[in-house]
Amino acid sequence: MKVKSFRLVLLALVVNVTLAGCGCVQQAMRGETAPPSASERAKITPFGEKKEMAVQKEEPLSLASAAGSGPALTIDPSVGLVDVWFDFDKYSIRAGDAQILKKNYSWFTSNQVRATVEGNCDERGSVEYNLVLGQKRADSARNYLIALGVDGKRLDTISYGKEKPVDPGHDEGAWAKNRRVHFTPLQ
Repeated sequence: MKVKSFRLVLLALVVNVTLAGCGCVQQAMRGETAPPSASERAKITPFGEKKEMAVQKEEPLSLASAAGSGPALTIDPSVGLVDVWFDFDKYSIRAGDAQILKKNYSWFTSNQVRATVEGNCDERGSVEYNLVLGQKRADSARNYLIALGVDGKRLDTISYGKEKPVDPGHDEGAWAKNRRVHFTPLQ
């Protein structure tokens, strides 16, 4: 009987050490969320695979509703490139943001300029996780524009993770504004 209980204790110890080593336990303890599942990653068409992009069927997030009672941000697409926003822990293009990217495509057809596609996240989560998520957001927007017909050589991507918030607040309104892809034309 002592041998069986010793084996059971040893097995429990091995399982705990294995889970602690992979980071799953620490990630859950810090309140971080896991990376998107394979089905969520499949929503984005890889570069050059298709001319159509999978678009998430949701209503776009308006900055007025994201900021609560604050003023709505108005952006004139004729002035330049317009940012797109993302849901928490997501990098799929929403229907309303697909329309913004189509307007950005029109800007690219009118201007033969290169641009940097900058992925950004809110302050929640680790630095490393947000850098990866920001890169996925930048790649998602870049791939959508390429699928529309923009030359991929004109689009560079970078992730700033949570390092460049547009709103320094610590609430849902600020976080919603910070989950974005920003476009910077290069001269």
